[in-house]
Amino acid sequence: MNKINKILIGTNNDGKYEEICQLLPINVKKYSAKQFRIESPAEVGKNFKENSYIKASYFSQKTNMICLSDDSGLEIDLLKKQPGIYSSRWAGRKNDFNQAIKKVFKKMKEEKKDWTDNRRARFVCSLTIFWPNKKYVTVTGTVKGKISKEKKGNKGFGYDPIFIPDGYTKTFGELDPSIKMSIDHRYKAFLKIKNFF
Repeated sequence: MNKINKILIGTNNDGKYEEICQLLPINVKKYSAKQFRIESPAEVGKNFKENSYIKASYFSQKTNMICLSDDSGLEIDLLKKQPGIYSSRWAGRKNDFNQAIKKVFKKMKEEKKDWTDNRRARFVCSLTIFWPNKKYVTVTGTVKGKISKEKKGNKGFGYDPIFIPDGYTKTFGELDPSIKMSIDHRYKAFLKIKNFF
């Protein structure tokens, strides 16, 4: 099997692009969807796997390059696994995750006034590599944890400031990025495909 030495990372999200670049070996040449000015496709899949496939196949076919795409999100047990695949949509058109985090707290309070005993949650990430010959592989990684009682930390992006991974007392927003990167859902998914690089 030929190792992949250059790849298009199929996202227009800067935070995601940075994290995926850091997971990939240094010698792999990385391109972003922004460099090609390609708008992201509509995410019409029913789950993370389908959405990561939609993005990877779309960007690959637009550029005729091997593409790696991620679809990830936060599932909260009390909210019946919401926001799930709609995690970024909760942030609205402006991608305002402060707004999304407020929505999480509001909805949890609506479900249960004192929700502090019902905080179980997980981050899920599906990664798809799609080749121009239409061959593809999709894998999924999960990190379990709980929702923080308040927003903490300014590292990371998205819902990181309200997610405390199991075994830790700090949120992803407070943890050193190198620690987060070694335990999170994206890293766990990447381990399953790293032999392609």
